[in-house]
Amino acid sequence: MNEENLKKYYNKFNEDKRLKTRHGKIEFLTCMKYIHEVLANYECPNILDIGAGSGAYSIPLADEGYKVTAIELVKHNLRIIEKNSTKVKVIEGNALNLNMIPDNSYDVVLLFGPLYHLISEEEKLKCLLEAKRVLKKGGTILIQYIMNEYAVIRHGFKEKEILNSLDRLDESFHIKSTETDLYSYSRLEDINNLNNKANLKRIKIVSPDTVANYFREYINKLSDEEFELFLKYHLSICERNDILGLCTHLLDIVKEN
Repeated sequence: MNEENLKKYYNKFNEDKRLKTRHGKIEFLTCMKYIHEVLANYECPNILDIGAGSGAYSIPLADEGYKVTAIELVKHNLRIIEKNSTKVKVIEGNALNLNMIPDNSYDVVLLFGPLYHLISEEEKLKCLLEAKRVLKKGGTILIQYIMNEYAVIRHGFKEKEILNSLDRLDESFHIKSTETDLYSYSRLEDINNLNNKANLKRIKIVSPDTVANYFREYINKLSDEEFELFLKYHLSICERNDILGLCTHLLDIVKEN
């Protein structure tokens, strides 16, 4: 993980603003739907949001009355959480080392950022094992990934950067991220392999945004009525296995195997 570049990037990037655009709201609303499905299985669940950003999920969940702890690498983001909520417990920390958190502490763990930015399989596995360590027996981890094909199709072909990017692709068009990169891109087989190595059992895997990011320019111009219809359509297909690999993000919901 390129920690210094990551801090510089998120000192400028407004994640909350992204999730409040029309196409971003689809991701947010879908994630919240599945978070609530998970939370319904626990009485007074204790939530840990690792890589919480500026509190896009921590703050609304705390406002709903849940006990939420947010761990975040970027001090700027932590200050935003503290400014916007007195209900979220904030901790400056790295997803690779949660030594400030005892074993078996949380019912639900959110990993909605770290697996975007951890490059090597070793780091990704270490992150998953740390999240698993602080999880109570019977707890649930919700993990987001950025998908490889989305990046190739949108950035490579739609934005006509493919010829400039060939040295970043292997023969199967899998993006070869390096330690200086900010993002890492996954395929379903990569996610499945990590789950096997971490001994995690999948409950459900869904796409928080399906095709929304491919058509963001148009979705952002939809009327309220049209947007509600698109959201309804999106929710009807977001669990379909035949489209998961082509979506922007995947939300993998897992438990200890």
